[in-house]
Amino acid sequence: MLNILKYELKMHIKSIIIWVISIVAVIYMMMAFYPTFGKDAALVEKLMANYPEEMLKAFGMSSGLGLSTVLGYLAFSYVFVQLCLAIQASNYGFSILSVEEREFTADFLMSKPVSRTNILHAKFIAATVAVVVTNIATWLGTFSAIEIFKSEAAYDAGKVVLLLALTLLFQLFFLTFSMAISVLVKKVRSVLTFSLSLGFGTYIINAVRAIVGGELLGYLSPFYHFDPNSILDSGSADTKMMFINIVIIILSVITTYSLYVKRDIHSL
Repeated sequence: MLNILKYELKMHIKSIIIWVISIVAVIYMMMAFYPTFGKDAALVEKLMANYPEEMLKAFGMSSGLGLSTVLGYLAFSYVFVQLCLAIQASNYGFSILSVEEREFTADFLMSKPVSRTNILHAKFIAATVAVVVTNIATWLGTFSAIEIFKSEAAYDAGKVVLLLALTLLFQLFFLTFSMAISVLVKKVRSVLTFSLSLGFGTYIINAVRAIVGGELLGYLSPFYHFDPNSILDSGSADTKMMFINIVIIILSVITTYSLYVKRDIHSL
């Protein structure tokens, strides 16, 4: 198991570096525009008033936080960071268990004196480490970008800490849920197609929910469960939504383990 874990971590290194650089770049690129919004709060609020309410809701800009404030602008820009993190976690989830079938190396792996459970342990731990490393980079990137571009504006750092702490749970949702899907479907032919579909699909569901209103659609999207506007505005998380996420994560892990050990893995 340890050798498999080392191999999986080695295989993830390049991917982790690319994702970390990309996500930190997105954070800095988005926050770099904050000084422009923060200079004239009245002008920004007047500008936003000219946009259709439906569009503002779709982009999560209809809360009590204004774009001229640090937290308000972070809430708006962090949604795009979440989208990147969702796609990354989904990409790992869909790929770690399907790679042997796609690359026809299942025979080699299964011939080793290691149980499928231990193989899954190693792969899951490696993917989780990759997600955690990216999460740490997101923490560093977010706080450093805020400190660089906030000028003299004040903000509640505790609310930012809460948002970033919950982001790991957000990532684990996509990682475990995509793993479960990968063992439920016959074969994952294109990891990118699956991960983009899951990431953008849940994002669009939340955007539609914001426009039409109600919570029914919100239950189907982690972007609603971990809404930056709500978290940064209230300084608290929705306990019900957090419970739903934890339950889904646990059920996804159970589903993955129970099906993977019995799965008829296609080989060469």
